[in-house]
Amino acid sequence: MTARDLSALKTDPAPLHPQALAARLAAEPARPLPRLDALLAEAPDLAALAPARGLLSRVAEGSPFLWGLIERDPARAARLLSDDPDAALGDVLARLAAASREGDRAKLASVLRRGRAEAALLVALADLGGVWDAFQATAALSAFADAAIRAATRFALREAHDAGRLRLPDPADPEAGSGFFVLGMGKLGAGELNYSSDVDLVCFYDGQTAPVADPAESTAAFVRVTQTLTKLLQERTAEGYVARVDLRLRPDPGATPVALSRDAAMIYYETVGQNWERAAMIKARVVAGDVTAGEAFLSELRPFIWRRSLDHAAISDIHAMKRQIHAHKGHGEIAVAGHNLKLGRGGIREIEFFVQTQQLVAGGRDPALRVRKTVEGLNHLVEAGWITAQARDELTEAYAFLRGAEHRLQMRNDEQTHSLPESAEEMEAFARFAGFDGAGTFGEALTRRLRLVQAHYAHLFEDAPPLAAEVGNLVFTGEQDDPETLKTIAALGYREPSSVSAMVRGWHHGRYASMRTARARELLTELGPALLAAFAGSGRPDEALFAFDKVLERTQAGVALLALIRANPQILALLADVLGAAPRLGETLARRPRVLDALLDPAFFGHLPDRREIEERVAHALGDARSYEDTLDRARIVGQELNTLIALRIASGTAETAEAGAAFARIADVLVTALFEAVTAELRAAHGEVPGGAAAVVALGKLGGEEMTAASDLDLILLYEHPDDVQESDGRRPIAPSQYYARLTQRLVSALSAPTSEGVLYEADVRLRPSGRAGPLATRLRAFETYQAEEAETWEHMALTRARVIAGPKAFRRRVGRALGAVLQARRDPAKVAKDVAAMRALLDREKGAGGVWNLKHAPGGVVDVEFVVQALQLAYAAARPEILHTSVLPALSRLKQAELLPADDFEPLEAAAKLQLDLTQAIRLAVGKTFAPQDAPAGLKQLLARTANAPDFKVLEAELSDVQKAARAAFRRVIARLKAEAGKAA
Repeated sequence: MTARDLSALKTDPAPLHPQALAARLAAEPARPLPRLDALLAEAPDLAALAPARGLLSRVAEGSPFLWGLIERDPARAARLLSDDPDAALGDVLARLAAASREGDRAKLASVLRRGRAEAALLVALADLGGVWDAFQATAALSAFADAAIRAATRFALREAHDAGRLRLPDPADPEAGSGFFVLGMGKLGAGELNYSSDVDLVCFYDGQTAPVADPAESTAAFVRVTQTLTKLLQERTAEGYVARVDLRLRPDPGATPVALSRDAAMIYYETVGQNWERAAMIKARVVAGDVTAGEAFLSELRPFIWRRSLDHAAISDIHAMKRQIHAHKGHGEIAVAGHNLKLGRGGIREIEFFVQTQQLVAGGRDPALRVRKTVEGLNHLVEAGWITAQARDELTEAYAFLRGAEHRLQMRNDEQTHSLPESAEEMEAFARFAGFDGAGTFGEALTRRLRLVQAHYAHLFEDAPPLAAEVGNLVFTGEQDDPETLKTIAALGYREPSSVSAMVRGWHHGRYASMRTARARELLTELGPALLAAFAGSGRPDEALFAFDKVLERTQAGVALLALIRANPQILALLADVLGAAPRLGETLARRPRVLDALLDPAFFGHLPDRREIEERVAHALGDARSYEDTLDRARIVGQELNTLIALRIASGTAETAEAGAAFARIADVLVTALFEAVTAELRAAHGEVPGGAAAVVALGKLGGEEMTAASDLDLILLYEHPDDVQESDGRRPIAPSQYYARLTQRLVSALSAPTSEGVLYEADVRLRPSGRAGPLATRLRAFETYQAEEAETWEHMALTRARVIAGPKAFRRRVGRALGAVLQARRDPAKVAKDVAAMRALLDREKGAGGVWNLKHAPGGVVDVEFVVQALQLAYAAARPEILHTSVLPALSRLKQAELLPADDFEPLEAAAKLQLDLTQAIRLAVGKTFAPQDAPAGLKQLLARTANAPDFKVLEAELSDVQKAARAAFRRVIARLKAEAGKAA
């Protein structure tokens, strides 16, 4: 690098200081120091520089790293103190350039490391001695880094040429025409490198022009070049190292090679590039390689960086990142001891963000703002009228002060640290090394500037919305895990912090279609802390977050979902509760993310939908169907949405569990009705109608009793009737009425249960029809009435106590309803009913009664005991007291009590058992499906069950459940015993 190149990196346009460094140090006070005296006694050249003694004593006390460099080569130190610093740096850069022209890797590595040591000492002495200001020091550090990177790149390219992997146009000038270029990012790109900084590099190649021997191996060839230049820079040898290299600012570093084709990079930036990457590219500069190719790439990238129509939403994205960093310990407030000069309040990053964010807003319309340097950016912001001259002057002075303090921190041990010492003793020593009288003086100077910077920064973002949750340091840029981020994630309670970090990083990199818009990632950055905090409180944070990951992977509506969460924080709490407590529901959301549209319903947090609202939703969904198959798909979509709405409300506690059964049943009623009409129309198109015929769908079981759960099947039977003289349907392909209605039943079952591209709506079961599987699929009403009167067993009549007619022509539905009523109101012997019910319950006890208290349906005292009591009493007494008939258990219990057929001593334990176990069944079915094993249940699910039962914890709930079941079994036995005592009596 030439003197002209060095001057180009300077922020201050004034001439460089021509004086020798030693001549500037006469005012530096010297302190007695034995080890300095010993060194000077052995190094006459150094001892001759009497004015430098004060500076040397400060170095000896304050910087082990610099003192080590001086002790190892006192003559070099004397030369640097005597020579003009600009000339001395120029000599170092010239030696690097010369060594890069040779083909000796070991020699180049040695020259690079010796050059780095000399440059580090030179910059430190010039900085500490006041010969260079902070900006000249950063320019010199950047100049050395540029020269070292260029030397390593030249060598790596020539080595690839010699090995036959590249065919360079001019091996003597390997960079020219190579198609390979290295971008310096961050402070290196801006020419503002700090003393012990990493160098952020991104390596690209032009696949169209690169002189690769085998074009199919282009990536491999340039990955090898990148690895070589990286090793030359950061490998530690006995002579030290040159620079730590960070390659993680390339596009999607977790999934891309270290050298990337410029075409692939352009596609990435144009499709999924993030706002932080736009901000990073402001400072991007070609530091090595094919400058022509690199400049062409940056020119083509300008529309990505500088958007003429940018809105301020992008700024919230960057600001949210800054606030997340602030939430880390030591960054939350202005301090001195332990304060982070870079990331802390009022620190260096705030000044840089202050400039960059305004550049992003206005740079698309004002090319003058497209500059890399921070101070230069402040100047242009004044000229453009964005900030005042006073703000520029104050921030420029503060920036110089903070960068100077940062340099002195890093000079002490050549560490990339930004945090001031914690202890008072260390703070005192550092203040003296930094040139202050003591910690008090330094602290006052620092605090004044931090507050000033914070005030300017806060003014810029005074309208920014607060983060939903500031939980700690959360940074997801680059390829590697941020150590402080892992600590934050672990502290939140996640078992696998690294997996969580990688997952969230993938969201930010747009690996899912839902996250490939700038707005989606802006929202994600803002909501990230709140998301992690919410799922951390779910009881099973890793599983809940992984379930949310599946939702993001499979949905297309990333922006809509995240915007919904941002506008309605309660939805985030709901999702966390659901995904943490209900694995089955979480899988449903992941498998069918479209059901999340249910959350967009304005009435979601209001009442559960009534019949009219459901009918309107279903009619709207099916109304635009283009075909019968489309009708089935649309029915599944709307059904999933509606059922998920209910399930989410129950899981989140925003609706009573007791309301769920009827709500699920209303949805099924409407969908069965709609599909029955659809299949009837399809059958009519093929076979016409049965003249004078009609059919109705009867629901039994959970649907009939309006006690459906999220996992319930549909128990259905189809009854029909037609005139005796009608022998066939009247369509183009006539068929017999029995065949006609059997096909109608088959089509209805298929419409409900057949898997389509949108899944299955319900499993439909028609085995409760007369004669079961052996009988016809559809039953003629007259035959049904005869069968029930002459052949049906008690258990079949028990099933009919839950029968409801849910679909079909209104007049025929009424006729079927009267037929069902006649069956239930037939006179029966209470003792026979009791005997049959007791026998059936004993059989179920033997076959299905095991499994403990959580076998809620069949355990002794479970739901079946309550249902059998209701059904036994209804069959025994409905002939005389028809008002006791009701298809739902709890209303039927109440009617039996009012009719004085169920004493309070029996009613109360039975009602308690029904309420508790039906509620728990609802929660379990929406959470895990059919079965529940307490030993395997996640903590979130146990919390959900305890909340459902209004119990303080799961242990108390189990004890309460056991007591309730024992009381219900005792009541069941008393009721059956009383019925048996009614021997010989008619109801």
